[in-house]
Amino acid sequence: MAQQTDIRQVSLDASGVTVAFGGFRALTDVTLSITPGAVHGLIGPNGAGKTTMVNVLTGFQAPTGGQVTLGRRDVGVLSAHDLRRAGIARTFQAGRLFTGFDVLDNLAVTGVGLGHSRHASEVEAMRLLDWMGVPHLAEVPAAGLPYTDERRVGIARALMFAPQFLLLDEPAAGMSETEAADLAALINRVASDLGTGVLLIEHNVGLVLSVSDHVYVLDAGQIIEEGDRGVITASRAVRDAYFGADQEAA
Repeated sequence: MAQQTDIRQVSLDASGVTVAFGGFRALTDVTLSITPGAVHGLIGPNGAGKTTMVNVLTGFQAPTGGQVTLGRRDVGVLSAHDLRRAGIARTFQAGRLFTGFDVLDNLAVTGVGLGHSRHASEVEAMRLLDWMGVPHLAEVPAAGLPYTDERRVGIARALMFAPQFLLLDEPAAGMSETEAADLAALINRVASDLGTGVLLIEHNVGLVLSVSDHVYVLDAGQIIEEGDRGVITASRAVRDAYFGADQEAA
């Protein structure tokens, strides 16, 4: 029991992360921290480097410089598969569901990939679907899911076997205000009920500000501001990044 508590106390940290593609720098000296049981936001205009940062934190992109650590462990050199086994999960802008499977199988195959038995994976999948309030989706073919249910299933799949951290890449894209509000409630439950550290990457700034304990703002690959909702909404640097330096404040 003490070991589990210790695991849940560690943070996922990026320190001075830089990513260069030839002569182009997608990220420059980015430092941020994701802590257990809290929601962190990552916002910025198009092309700011948000998805690149998620890719670095989840093993889909090796940093050119800097370090990614989980507690005291350097995890920046690990593969995406190894990072998922270490407790760092993510969703994608595209659902990436297995359309030939039903929802239960989509979740179960993730558990099997993590080294669990088929039975244990199916039990965990049903537990998650029940917890999310969508057990009726279990036998629904993934290919026939409405868009919002597809997003919910993607989150459920990422939550299989209680990852320490969940990184959500544009989960509210295409959602109505009501659907986004339901998503916000789910994100809060992931942090509060499961103790999972969440990083929410979104173009819906209102959604991010409504659920996040701490927000990072990226522009042109660099952190230009960070803090709570009050700090972000009052920041001239953030307004300039979104609306241009010549835009008068409303």
